Amino acid sequence: MGAQTIGTNWSGNYRYQARALHQPRTMDELCALVARAPRLRVLGSRHSFTSIGDSDELVSLSALDREVSVDREAGTIAVPGDISYAQLAEILNRHGRALHNLASLPHISVAGAVATATHGSGDTSGNLATAVAGIELVTSDGELRFIARGEDDFDGCVVGLGALGVLTRVVLETEPFYEVRQRVYEGLSWEALFASFDAVTGRGESVSVFHRFGSRTEQVWVKRRLREDPVIETAVDLFDAASADGPRNPVLGGDPANCTEQMGVPGPWSERLPHFRSGFTPSAGEEIQAELFVPRSEAVAALTALRALGDQLRPMVLVAEIRTMAADRLWLSPQYGQDTVGLHFTWRRRQAEVERLMGLVEDVLRPFRARPHWGKVFTARAAELEHLYDRMNDFRALRERLDPRGAFVNPWLRERILGPA
Repeated sequence: MGAQTIGTNWSGNYRYQARALHQPRTMDELCALVARAPRLRVLGSRHSFTSIGDSDELVSLSALDREVSVDREAGTIAVPGDISYAQLAEILNRHGRALHNLASLPHISVAGAVATATHGSGDTSGNLATAVAGIELVTSDGELRFIARGEDDFDGCVVGLGALGVLTRVVLETEPFYEVRQRVYEGLSWEALFASFDAVTGRGESVSVFHRFGSRTEQVWVKRRLREDPVIETAVDLFDAASADGPRNPVLGGDPANCTEQMGVPGPWSERLPHFRSGFTPSAGEEIQAELFVPRSEAVAALTALRALGDQLRPMVLVAEIRTMAADRLWLSPQYGQDTVGLHFTWRRRQAEVERLMGLVEDVLRPFRARPHWGKVFTARAAELEHLYDRMNDFRALRERLDPRGAFVNPWLRERILGPA
């Protein structure tokens, strides 16, 4: 299949350059393809905003016939890597199970989200990769490998950026099904947020603060699990923010119908933890996303410094979001070794202008040792990033060992992770 039919990523800001797209129907076909392809990457749900998923050739796993396996005793589920979280949630709900968290968009694939450390929000919740108990990879020699938590390579393989092999199967830890209420609050002042940051982000299991660098924040989305206590939780103002009087969309001009149900109406975890419904256009659609993570201890100082750029950023920002994540042990996770606060930007789809502004943002946040979201836009190169990750050289050595011929190396990986050949 020619590159002209591969098309663009979901938001339209990146066009794939690969000359062929393969769709193997069996694992044997996939292993043979991987073993012979000089340069190959996996085409997933196309929710990255850069060339991270591009190569000379691409492979889609959508034609493979692989079953989902639920292990009730272990509390895990094994799924194909290309399954979306929306599809996964339907299966889990039927089995009375759930995940600890979800990203704002349920449209993304499990493999892509795990490989880039994509996340939801929550003071005590790790990113989506922290639910992984095991992964199955086809390495560049065409061999199928399974790596389980506790093995020496595991913490380096999970957030693998597609650099170690084709992620064909993921084993995820689950928990019993639960329900969530979601409420939106409006007009929280920066002063109140900064003075009571922990109290705001601790108001629910998942909390997001939306703003556009104005004089106040705009919306705070609070998602709380239903307690065993049957007392109905009522809408109570959040410091100087008032409870919204109707459903909201965090994106200016966006239709609230695209968003998960609010107003404190209880519903399944999978229909409240994301911001957007799986059957509707995610976020703004024609957009570019970027996100940087700072240590939680530096969050207020970092936000204060970032707000000084507000007049320059505001015309290009559709919405910005503040979220929290718990520390983990995954080598290339932005949360490695530290609780973090994510500073997310949904930009208008103007690539050159976004890259220019992200350069300014990264300069301002550099003193706070900001780490980037691997699947979104940032400007820093490998030499600037390696000192932010204690295990970066270990990851490079692991990649060399699992892919000695460099089949999964592409220009993005060379520029951002590996450095010059």
